[in-house]
Order: sequence, then structure tokens, then C-alpha cells
Amino acid sequence: QVQLVESGGGSVQAGGSLKLSCAASESTYNYCMAWFRQAPGMEREAVAIIGSDGTTMYADSVKGQFTISRDNAKRTFHLQMNSLNPEDTAMYYCAARFLPGLVSPAACGDRPAHYNFWGQGTQVTVSS
Repeated sequence: QVQLVESGGGSVQAGGSLKLSCAASESTYNYCMAWFRQAPGMEREAVAIIGSDGTTMYADSVKGQFTISRDNAKRTFHLQMNSLNPEDTAMYYCAARFLPGLVSPAACGDRPAHYNFWGQGTQVTVSS
């Protein structure tokens, strides 16, 4: 059972950047990896997904702004967030889902219920 630990959250002014990291306790070669976020009073939403095939998918709200990447050898994956604005303020969670074979982000799914393993979350706060 894979364990996930996020790091890299914090406070930043609008227009700034942050890079979130997620370290996995075991090999992630056959895992879909995703970043979700949840703002107070809002549902948890997927912002970026990377399939085990290495391809990526983003929520419309962060396209061109966020970049997800993975390093299977190091069992880590990342979310580079640029041009941050106050609407990006939320708790950010990394999540993983095991699926055999090479899987695209669409096949991974973008609902929280699709993912079995979760990190504890890291807070991102963007001030204007």
C-alpha cells in the first residue's frame, strides 16, 4: 500500500510560483498520479493528472499555468505552479491509483473516488 507525502506548499503573492512535490513509499510505475485541490466550502477537484504512459491532462482553469511531472526512478512527482492568483488558494493533495499496463490520464479518471491513496495535503495560500 503506497504512502504519499506532499511538500512544497506555502504562502506566495499573486504572480508568484510554487513547486509541490509528492514522495511515494514504493514504485509508482503502474500508478496514475494526480494533484487535487480543495478550497474551503468547495468540492475536491482534480487539477492535473499524469498517466503511467507519461501523458498529462489538466483542468481548464490551470492549463498553461500548472505543469505535472513524474520521476518514477525517484518515486516522486511534482506540480509546478506559475502565475498564481488568489483563486488558487486551497489545500493541495497528491493521489495515486494503481492500474495495470500503460494508462492515459483519461483512463485514470478525475474524480476523488477513482484514487485509492492520498497524501495528507499541503496548503497553498496566494495573497493579492
